[in-house]
Amino acid sequence: MKLKALLLLINLAKRGAIGKEVMVTLRELAKELNVSPQTILRWLDELEAMGYISRRYSKRGTSVSIKDKGIKLLENLYEELSSALYSGIIVGEVVSGIGEGAYYVQQYAPLIREYLGFDPYPGTLNVKVIFPKTIFDALCTSRPIIIPGFMKDGRTFGDVRAYKVRIDGIEGAIVIPSRTIHPPKIAEIIAPVNLRKALNLKDGDRIRIKTI
Repeated sequence: MKLKALLLLINLAKRGAIGKEVMVTLRELAKELNVSPQTILRWLDELEAMGYISRRYSKRGTSVSIKDKGIKLLENLYEELSSALYSGIIVGEVVSGIGEGAYYVQQYAPLIREYLGFDPYPGTLNVKVIFPKTIFDALCTSRPIIIPGFMKDGRTFGDVRAYKVRIDGIEGAIVIPSRTIHPPKIAEIIAPVNLRKALNLKDGDRIRIKTI
């Protein structure tokens, strides 16, 4: 199957053609996929001939539904893409924080040592996630280590989810406090060393992070 014909099948799924018929026009589909109506008609013929869709004609127009074979194709494609893209790899860009990381790392240091097995450098490396879309997408297949909250000097420090990672051979962890001020595009990373100095990083540098 040609890639463009596959994109048409995906377009039909987005229109709701799974489990029901949807009304389509060649002009609308052609505009969305940036091809001619004649090309759309050819792709529909191809998808129907291969058993991926069924079509029904009426006075109102053409109704299309995706058949079981087409649904299975999309499911397999989703699984393959998920396996390829969401494999524990995070690509990001180093950015400056707001200066509060050192304080919180110091407060949690004994628990970080207990739960993660290292003495943290008093500070965090902040990384703006470029791939995948958000830090939550990046960590969706990883199991966190929960660092429990505590009370200190009348102040409550909440639970922290920690995800072990490796950057250029240095092991650390992405930490997500239960109460965070960072948007989902920012990953805070702790490590036993100053990552900026150890890896000679500056704002704007791109890095690759691997969950472990």
